[in-house]
Amino acid sequence: MFIEESGTIEFSMVVGSEDAGVRIDAYLTKHKDIPSRSFAQNLIENDQVHVDGEGVGKDYRLRATQTVDVEIPPPTPSEVIPESIPLTIKYEDGDLIILSKSAGMVVHPAHGHAGGTLVNALLAHATGLSGIGGVVRPGIVHRLDKDTSGLMIVAKNDMSHQALSGELKNRKIKRTYLALVHGAFKEIEGTVDAPIGRSPKFRQKMSVTGVASRDAVSHYKVLESFGNDYSLVEVKLETGRTHQIRVHMKHINHPVVGDPVYGSGRAKRDLGLTRQFLHAYQLELTHPRTKEPLNFEDSIPPELQLILNKLRRMYFRQTTR
Repeated sequence: MFIEESGTIEFSMVVGSEDAGVRIDAYLTKHKDIPSRSFAQNLIENDQVHVDGEGVGKDYRLRATQTVDVEIPPPTPSEVIPESIPLTIKYEDGDLIILSKSAGMVVHPAHGHAGGTLVNALLAHATGLSGIGGVVRPGIVHRLDKDTSGLMIVAKNDMSHQALSGELKNRKIKRTYLALVHGAFKEIEGTVDAPIGRSPKFRQKMSVTGVASRDAVSHYKVLESFGNDYSLVEVKLETGRTHQIRVHMKHINHPVVGDPVYGSGRAKRDLGLTRQFLHAYQLELTHPRTKEPLNFEDSIPPELQLILNKLRRMYFRQTTR
């Protein structure tokens, strides 16, 4: 590996027989300086990746003995405007921030959400956030959906971002969610091991599919049942695909209550929900610098606690008649 004075990182990789047929964007994530597949795709699209001296597309499949040359430019200064938006910080030091994101907050600027995002708030809160995520995602190690609340990790420098992204990729960061889902379970615990990719029928949605999919594993445990109508479950992520819990729960016929994309509108009428009932409530990781274990828990938000209290009153009355 070579690092120029300008901050540009250059390196080469020779494709082994075990990686023959692998997509170039997936192959690049094996390198410690490539934190994610989307990061790799940006490099490819910007002609900073060459295979045997030639530019390729992100879906190019490699052959054994080929040489892959990569150039990673220094982080681009962020053009996102800092905004003074309150943040719920659970922990902060010189390397990372653990925060609780509220439902309704978009993580980073995108079409239709130029401001008011978590990134806008972070830029006002901290200086020098890791630039690995690019202009609109400084410091963002992983995301939560707009209407999912709970714990998130933010990297304050490139060292911590690379270390944390590596931990996430190697499935060493433990993320646990609480979800209220439709229906009753026959088994109190289970695992959903089903690949997730873009839906062949509805491109704006994800689905369990064998077409251009990635492996996805979720472990669930029933914590509380409300007749045959609802169940409160704890879900531990082994992988972290887009909409993974929502797609997996839908796949096993227990969609998340209040989910506007994969669920049913009935719960909003019955329970008065204004968001999907999904909360990232536990997080376990290793500190990128000290290597000490860190454990965090985030209480369920008041609006979701009200729904649980309502269900407990409803089903207690039913069982005592």
